Amino acid sequence: MSTDVAPEFLETSDGVRFRDLNGNGTMEPYEDPRLPVSERVEDLVGRLSLEEKAGLMFISIVSVPESGRLGEEVHREGRAGVSEAVGKKFVNHLNFHYLPGPSLAAQWVNELQRLAIESSPHGIPVTLFTDPRHSFVENWGASFTAEYFSAWPEPLGLAAIRDEELVREFASIARAEYTAIGIRGAMHPTIDLATEPRWARQYSTFGQDKDLVARLATAYLDGFEGEQLGSESVECMAKHFPGGGPQLDGEDPHFPYGREQVYPGGMFDYHLEPFKRVIERGVSCIMPYYGMPIGLVLDGEPIEEVGFGFNRQIITGLLREKLGFDGVVCTDWSLITESRLNGKQLPPRAWGVEHLTVEERVLKVIEAGCDQFGGEECPEVIVELVRKGLVPEERIDASVRRLLTVKFDLGLFDNPYVDVDAAVERTGRPEYIAAGERAQARSVTVLKNAVVGDASVLPLRPGTRVYSGQMDPSAVAEAGLEPVDRPEDADVAIVRIAAPYEPRDDYMLEASFHAGSLEFDRETIDKVRRLAESAPVVLVPHLDRPAILTPLEPHCAAIAAVYGASDAAILQAFTGVVPPEGRLPFQLPRSVAAVVASRPDVPGDTEDAFYECGFGLDL
Repeated sequence: MSTDVAPEFLETSDGVRFRDLNGNGTMEPYEDPRLPVSERVEDLVGRLSLEEKAGLMFISIVSVPESGRLGEEVHREGRAGVSEAVGKKFVNHLNFHYLPGPSLAAQWVNELQRLAIESSPHGIPVTLFTDPRHSFVENWGASFTAEYFSAWPEPLGLAAIRDEELVREFASIARAEYTAIGIRGAMHPTIDLATEPRWARQYSTFGQDKDLVARLATAYLDGFEGEQLGSESVECMAKHFPGGGPQLDGEDPHFPYGREQVYPGGMFDYHLEPFKRVIERGVSCIMPYYGMPIGLVLDGEPIEEVGFGFNRQIITGLLREKLGFDGVVCTDWSLITESRLNGKQLPPRAWGVEHLTVEERVLKVIEAGCDQFGGEECPEVIVELVRKGLVPEERIDASVRRLLTVKFDLGLFDNPYVDVDAAVERTGRPEYIAAGERAQARSVTVLKNAVVGDASVLPLRPGTRVYSGQMDPSAVAEAGLEPVDRPEDADVAIVRIAAPYEPRDDYMLEASFHAGSLEFDRETIDKVRRLAESAPVVLVPHLDRPAILTPLEPHCAAIAAVYGASDAAILQAFTGVVPPEGRLPFQLPRSVAAVVASRPDVPGDTEDAFYECGFGLDL
């Protein structure tokens, strides 16, 4: 095994091997692998300075340099570099954005762990987190494409298959690939409900049905965390409590115009159900959403109209006291300070408390009951609050205990390093890639399959002549079909198309969020209509959220929705090599007017839906 930077174990006189994290040559109780985690945590909490405790309560963002060498990172505007954040501010939770190849990422992780252990008086290792990175959507505020990991359908696609064992398999493979390069925290699953058709975050959910979402979420945790956290586990951060999704006009609270969360249908408890189920099952961490509830009353008590991360009634009253959750609560990213990237700015998502100072916002988050600040790196503010007597150190200790417990459970204090030589071999394995591609094919959801001549369009027979302006001709040929250059020469024309959205690019990250209208433009409709005059059209819409297919459907001989699928996977489904089994994870509305008239918190609330949730045809 090559870890390059792993310090030597020391051995006590009675033969116990341990890591000398504080460098004093003696095994302290928190370094003793034989002791229960609770004892190790309590010993370490008593030794930490206030500055070390405060550093634990922040997760900062980092992109690993192409070189894989520590110190060459390009850090965000207005933020400290990694060496300063980890080495001087004692921030020891980081959120990966860009990653180079597996071996370079693993090399960087080992150098980072060495820096953290050598810089911290007590040798606290770093926990490295990531947003989802096993599918197709690239959104630096929410998810990343698979690259050298195995590629699977988005969670919506897993929901379309409705197979808990498949979700466990996915999560187990993703866990193995994460741990190969040192990722030990997953900022997922997203267990919000897709009840507002326009909301931009639906692709990362398991759809609109609370029971299906709850079942798949618990299977997801089985694969990532296991029965209990251990040295091979990845901790999960279930989000976004108490359920994102019912956003006013479908706008997302990453941005000022989307801050309101509303419940005109009285369905607050419906959105809460998946969280109840994962808490009952056991989950390491929960993240509240940015949204601020408008007009919400629970048990006769009006809920303060501030973002959920600032909301004591929601975090302490509901999550901690009523639901009994005693794990880590981490805020969503950048509630406290503004963010800047590539010249674009995004104000702090301090919805409802915009008037408060930085210090006052930090205080309100702590008083709400949160343990950790996502996307921030200002531990000095917590230090100052304690020294002013505004926050008792005992309150900070409560959060630190929760955070350290997870680090000890993951085995990071006993060995935070990864095997650089094995990183490539443990990621993107052929069997992982095959499993992901098969899941992509299974998730294909056939919505229409007309009879043309004397047979249905799908499945495609060997030798079928296929025209497609989007598919790779080599993939068509490898599927046993004949690619042609002109629609006039084709037996079918396959059209891959993205769900419509309104391009926006005023705020940082905004361009990555597909929001606004679900209606296809006239140019797209006319293009499909003209193509249908030459050959039967098989429409393949990528549904990262619902799309209004009404004007396209008359021109299509077949329609098959996907949620992240390669050309090869789609053609496996179309030829029957892997039978498509998908069922819609949400309702597809008939018109814009039906969407506007629907209630954001009510599942399947558009009138006279074009296709209902759960619909799908077998071939």
